[in-house]
Amino acid sequence: MNATGTIDRPHTHDPQKQAPMTTSTSEPVGSATPDFTTTGATDSRQNRTREMQLIPEALARAHMHERLREADAERLAVRLAVARRMQRRAERASLRARRALAMAVMQ
Repeated sequence: MNATGTIDRPHTHDPQKQAPMTTSTSEPVGSATPDFTTTGATDSRQNRTREMQLIPEALARAHMHERLREADAERLAVRLAVARRMQRRAERASLRARRALAMAVMQ
């Protein structure tokens, strides 16, 4: 098949270079489908901007940024829990040392 393009996948994305649609010979003259002009193609292709094509990429970037922020918050929470645990352990060791010193002085 030697087709140069379809309506959904045109051979060129430039509306000015696309061939205008012409009426079919099987349609009667004066039918409901008028000749197609390239201005309609330009209007219909205005939505295909670079920004719209980059939306999935921007969405993925925002998703990864949110995941990294969550991972940082989780790491901070783990570090805080470890620091509190070590502080309690140090306080208990300090109390044991104080008791041991008091016992040594009393005897």
